[in-house]
Amino acid sequence: MNAQPVHDDEDDNGEVFLDETDIIHEVSMDNEDLPEADDDPELEDEEDGDFVHKFTAHTGELYTVTCSPTDASLVATGGGDDRGFLWKIGQGDWAFELQGHGDSVSSLAFSYDGQCLASGSLDGIIKVWDVSRNFEGLNLEGPGGSIEWLRWHPRGHLLLAGSDDFSIWMWNTDTASFLKTFIGHGNSVTCGDFTPDGKIICTGSDDATLRVWNPRSGESIHVVQGHPYHTDGLTCLTINSTSTLALSGSKDGSVHIVNITTGNVVDNNALSSHSDSIECVGFAPSGSWAAVGGMDKNLIIWDIEHLLPRGTCEHEDGVTCLAWLGASYVATGCVDGKVRVWDSRSGECVKTFTGQSDSIQSLAVSANGDYLVSASIDGTACAFEVENFRRKLHQSPWK
Repeated sequence: MNAQPVHDDEDDNGEVFLDETDIIHEVSMDNEDLPEADDDPELEDEEDGDFVHKFTAHTGELYTVTCSPTDASLVATGGGDDRGFLWKIGQGDWAFELQGHGDSVSSLAFSYDGQCLASGSLDGIIKVWDVSRNFEGLNLEGPGGSIEWLRWHPRGHLLLAGSDDFSIWMWNTDTASFLKTFIGHGNSVTCGDFTPDGKIICTGSDDATLRVWNPRSGESIHVVQGHPYHTDGLTCLTINSTSTLALSGSKDGSVHIVNITTGNVVDNNALSSHSDSIECVGFAPSGSWAAVGGMDKNLIIWDIEHLLPRGTCEHEDGVTCLAWLGASYVATGCVDGKVRVWDSRSGECVKTFTGQSDSIQSLAVSANGDYLVSASIDGTACAFEVENFRRKLHQSPWK
């Protein structure tokens, strides 16, 4: 078995490997014929806009977009037409359809090395596509409900999935082996991820709890709930680069910081400045600042170290998604169909991208940082040039 490492908290210099005894169930490879890409899925579109590439092969709403971490042009999109696509920025004559899902493709994720793409659907099926081998695919079956999100281990081919059947599942995709089920949430598992060091898993649920898990044993280390934590379901979660803090947002409009090691809420309601559901959260690369967006039409930039708001970026409608562009700039997707870029130091909107007519549901940044890709309810995905903001990556905003 090609085992993947999960680090042990007790020894930062050693590695603990999942072995054969951790395998609960073997999942066989899917040997169905591989799907063919459409001959010309990129349709001509003369609509005005700021995009450099517009992908229009989908026939329904788009829910998710992700960019390869190794190929600066490769993008994956999924939506309500029960289809996913792989396509390339600037290459309108190439696309590969991720066939085989029986319901909306709700989540997509590339592995850390760009070799694998996972696609999850509301039908509960997860498919893993080998990008390095002509997109050979396999099926992973397990959750009894819709797939809410997918995340890869930061240094291995371990795949994590959250479902609305209250469970989290983990597989080794190199061997198509099911490894663990994490049970304990009392409602849909709406968000989650490995910590960047790969040692811990954090998940959030509609039951208003955050759980911290040991990925090797499957045990719940901490359960964060009750006062002063959220009073309604969690909608989003992000973890800082040092794997010490989790920032979560809720339907109740609250934002909280949790110490992953202790399980304690550390903000004492200091971040309670939103008046409607929180839809997106994201740490800046340094981890010192964070951005929080909500349906109250505001994006707030927070100084995490001092628990102080640094600026409020006002939108014309609800903020649905965000992505940091280097150290100083943050992009937002909005219900009004626009993508905006904000200077986190001043709170100024420095660029508004147009080209889509309905709510932006997801944002992703290309591997080289040159492009920002947005997925919209209008059924299109647009790539915008953001190279100028990437060039300012090394200019510190914390002055």
